[in-house]
Amino acid sequence: MIRTIAIDDEPLALQLVDGYISKTPFLELVNSFDNPLDAMDFLNNETVDLIFLDIHMPDLSGIEFTRILQNRPKIIFTTAYEKYALEGFKLEAVDYLLKPFSYEEFLKAAKKAEKLIRLENHAHDKIEANSEFLFLKSEYKIRRINFNDIKYIEGLKDYVKVYLQNEPKPILSLSTLKAMEAKLPSEKFMRVHRSYIVNLEKIETIERSRIVFEKTYIPVSEQYKEKFQEFLDKNFL
Repeated sequence: MIRTIAIDDEPLALQLVDGYISKTPFLELVNSFDNPLDAMDFLNNETVDLIFLDIHMPDLSGIEFTRILQNRPKIIFTTAYEKYALEGFKLEAVDYLLKPFSYEEFLKAAKKAEKLIRLENHAHDKIEANSEFLFLKSEYKIRRINFNDIKYIEGLKDYVKVYLQNEPKPILSLSTLKAMEAKLPSEKFMRVHRSYIVNLEKIETIERSRIVFEKTYIPVSEQYKEKFQEFLDKNFL
């Protein structure tokens, strides 16, 4: 599923896009916003693949919003103003839907985004499959962290704590859980809560929808429960 959000300050337009996303089998509507500033806060903590984004909004336009995004997802602009099309494509938008648009037009743009995302994910997975470590800056040092040594990672707004096997204290680094998730191989690590990523190979005990690491109990939140259950079903005897 392609994790998707919609941003539009017009309630009816937002409701229409939400409905289109919900009826599209390969799209997952994870949230929608009538204010781009609220969306920015959400994106600081969550990974999203695709944004359906209005352009003409108060406080922050869709163009301005796109320019300041870090680790930018794919963007499909939705607007009533044709004059922004050139600017949108300069920002490498996947497509530009001119309001009012039909579901057929929406689906065509969504399929274009799906193809690009699948190609990029495939290339990313091939690279990550050959990687076994990452470098992390901590306490004025740069440390090499082997993936196999990581038990779990805790996000603390602008910092992460990386808990390693055979080390009593976690490594504290100036980063975000979203940035860490992008660097970790998806077949080995999974986001199970807005504040936690776990190494699937290190899970030994699960108790009442919580993953147990020694004396630490990591909750599996509702948002990630289905994906985690798929992992369990795949490996259940």
